[in-house]
Amino acid sequence: MTVSKAWDWNKELCPLWLQPSEESYFISQKWKDKNIKKVLDFGCGLGRHSIYFAKQGFKVNAFDLSVEATEHLRSWADKENLSIDIINADMLKLPYDDNSFDAVFAYHVISHTDSIGIKKIINEMSRVLKIGGEIYLTLCSKETWSFKDAGYPKLDENTVIKTDDGPEKGIPHFYVTLHDIINLFANYNIERIRHTDDCYFSGKKQNSKHYFISANLRTK
Repeated sequence: MTVSKAWDWNKELCPLWLQPSEESYFISQKWKDKNIKKVLDFGCGLGRHSIYFAKQGFKVNAFDLSVEATEHLRSWADKENLSIDIINADMLKLPYDDNSFDAVFAYHVISHTDSIGIKKIINEMSRVLKIGGEIYLTLCSKETWSFKDAGYPKLDENTVIKTDDGPEKGIPHFYVTLHDIINLFANYNIERIRHTDDCYFSGKKQNSKHYFISANLRTK
């Protein structure tokens, strides 16, 4: 199993990572309608979703492997006068008690492992989530260019290592098919799976495909 590696946020200049994702607006309203109270921002990065969810009235816990990221979030939360429980942690071994959270939001994060690590991460996520608790997360699609065409070195049949200069250099990326998702989340009631293609952004054509998954925990 590969060792977790943090993003190098000094090499990430895109303002996107300071803005809530469009999906978070819908998920926030959905979870408020379900009377969800306590949310874990799973791999929070610079904190864009932690801040947004806290402003929406959720009790937010947030963790990230990057010290730089969590320091940024602490400073941001202080400026916004928001109470967010922020720690540094590895998603392979979470420092939370069992059954701690009503919901987990994991946006572009749990793919940063290999075929062995993904199972441990999902087990850890399930452990800290209450039975019936909600998850919203993303996974990299095997149809995307970075898996099919980029020529990155492979760790296993599902995992590549990014080698380009930038914040993700040296970080593993695990990729799935729809069948893989159904198998990995066998303990969940899967509500919806979307398969998206960001086919044009940053001023050029792209082929960046991800799965977006909504589910709730059926059994541990």
